[in-house]
Amino acid sequence: MTDEEKKPRPNANYNLSRPDGTNSDGEEKLTFYYNRERRLEKSSQIVKDLYAEKKTGSRFNFLRPLVADKPRATVFFTIVLMSAAIILLSIVNKFGGSEVLEGNRIDIAGTRFEGTTIVVLTKTIRKNAKQAYSGAVDIAVSYPAAENEDYPVFYHRIFFSTDPIEEYRWAVPFDTPEQLIVLQTEKGKLQVKYKSE
Repeated sequence: MTDEEKKPRPNANYNLSRPDGTNSDGEEKLTFYYNRERRLEKSSQIVKDLYAEKKTGSRFNFLRPLVADKPRATVFFTIVLMSAAIILLSIVNKFGGSEVLEGNRIDIAGTRFEGTTIVVLTKTIRKNAKQAYSGAVDIAVSYPAAENEDYPVFYHRIFFSTDPIEEYRWAVPFDTPEQLIVLQTEKGKLQVKYKSE
């Protein structure tokens, strides 16, 4: 193919090489068509103030963006208060469903099956307990009755040992969605309402 038969480049009219005229530093002179000062002359005062505003302090601040305005501050403090309430209630042990009886943590659950309720009591020795109770525990299970009403009471006795975790199961001869259980040792007493599944 000869030079005459070649297709012309689309950018053949543009000078792609560096021009011969460069400045004294060896760099070519660039023409800038954007001038911020000239553009800001025609803009409103609010825009001029935005460009004139300087940032004070470039230190990173974690809390300032979270409470920058009223909605953000409200959401942030709501989250903080809810987190504190959840931590406090879990420390006081209102979420776990477990109770404490003389250094032992007691978890109670029940399952209804064909007119009876199977009660499952799990005893765990607490880590911070100096000496957990071991010995006989008298148990009474009944309906969560209102005053002046007679309901049947089921009595049972179990024995806590020094094992760190123990599980006890027994059947109660009545079927109710909610039951009242009383555990009594020689020195302490625990009364718990629980819902059977």
